[in-house]
Amino acid sequence: MRLRTLTLAAASGAALLAAGLLPAHASAASPESAQEGTVSAADLLAKVTSCSQISSGKYKTDDETSATVPVCGKNGAVFWKADMDIDCDGQRTANCNEDRDPWYQDDTAFHQSDGKPLKAETLPYVVVPSTSSIWNYSSAGIKGGGVVAVIYNNKVEYAVVGDTGPTKIIGEASYATAKALGIDSDPETGGTDSGVTYILFKNSKVSPIESHSAAVSLGDQLAKQFLANN
Repeated sequence: MRLRTLTLAAASGAALLAAGLLPAHASAASPESAQEGTVSAADLLAKVTSCSQISSGKYKTDDETSATVPVCGKNGAVFWKADMDIDCDGQRTANCNEDRDPWYQDDTAFHQSDGKPLKAETLPYVVVPSTSSIWNYSSAGIKGGGVVAVIYNNKVEYAVVGDTGPTKIIGEASYATAKALGIDSDPETGGTDSGVTYILFKNSKVSPIESHSAAVSLGDQLAKQFLANN
């Protein structure tokens, strides 16, 4: 996982100015690829307008920010609203490696069905904070391979719980998640400072964890249940 620094804002501004010159690998995904399933972003967001806090405290979105983000509970799910940092950990690929990502690690907390780490460049996954006195994700029914609806800019992308991060920071997802949502996926300078909603469905598990199509199929079912039960 990665920790962004205060230089991010300046880097992001520069990236925006140069948006027309970005290389192909940094281009945003087409809108069609980011609306997955049949449940709209608006319908999901309408169910998470208020927070019933289940975490003992709140999280920071980055190392230098204040702790402002609670984990909230709903029937069948937990959610938070935060930023998105880019996780490029796991198997080495063209865009996720030591040269592209200063914080790169060659492993993820949860592994593919063949035992290998996940592949951040191609698999949409979300990072959850490691267990601490603030919150224990596993006690809340969240497990590796669990389904997450990630919502940004009126788009829904289904991902899996794929990695764990620092105990005091929240708001991170894989390169593939960001790219699908039209967020700058550069592991060093990318991400977005706000506007991302993460809805994690309790006691769910995609099998195999590396099957994105399975995550979309299960995620759509769970999203419909979530609307019906909240």
